[in-house]
Amino acid sequence: MADVALQLPQAELGMRSLRVLARLLDYPTEALQGAVDELIEAIYVERRLSTALRADLMSWCQRISEADLLELQSEYVALFDKGRAHSLLLFEHVHGESRDRGQAMVDLMNEYQQAGFELDARELPDYLPLFLEYLSTRSEAEIGRWLGEIRHILALLAARLEERGTDHALVMRALLAMIGAEEEVEAQRETVVGESRDDTPEALDAVWEEEAVRFSAKSDEDCALQSAEGRRLAERKRETQSQPVRIMSPGADAPRVSGR
Repeated sequence: MADVALQLPQAELGMRSLRVLARLLDYPTEALQGAVDELIEAIYVERRLSTALRADLMSWCQRISEADLLELQSEYVALFDKGRAHSLLLFEHVHGESRDRGQAMVDLMNEYQQAGFELDARELPDYLPLFLEYLSTRSEAEIGRWLGEIRHILALLAARLEERGTDHALVMRALLAMIGAEEEVEAQRETVVGESRDDTPEALDAVWEEEAVRFSAKSDEDCALQSAEGRRLAERKRETQSQPVRIMSPGADAPRVSGR
């Protein structure tokens, strides 16, 4: 999302916190460090999040502004660009590298286009920061439905990132808090504790070997397998949801700010 300007207009204050979370989850830049005051302001007025969670997010923003940029970037690459456990590509956690993922991305791209959301960044459509940017333009009902669809991915990422002791887990916590689903992180804890690291040199070599074997498999049969979850994401708008997920209402102590 390097091509997306760090601008948080007052008119979009209602869910601009989603844009803040997108930027905190994206590759760190000078622009991010320079926008910290604005990010902190947006977090402060987001009463859908608890006081403790907002305080943690604001403290993280402050640390970002004071840190060495090259160190931030190096840590980011080590965390997200090696291995798949922390991948910010949503469908990788659903479909892996199967052909189902390609179709799911086509469907998501169509969703963007139908909503008039034009991509100007060199990212795949299921890149989580980009997806959050899209959600920030939608209604609260639609945001709630989408976050509900991916909450198991968010919970898994939160548990894994907390296991690594990184502040990026706060973004997943915040997204889950918006739909009242923070408890789902604990459900993933036991699984995550027992996982082996997939970003070691040995693990990365094993992945390369596995890919070489997979490409010689029955790709036609693989392509024919459309996962139930993939179809559910693609057809979300056409489904009747018996228990819709809603965005949590702001607390009664929320300050009066124009645009909310």
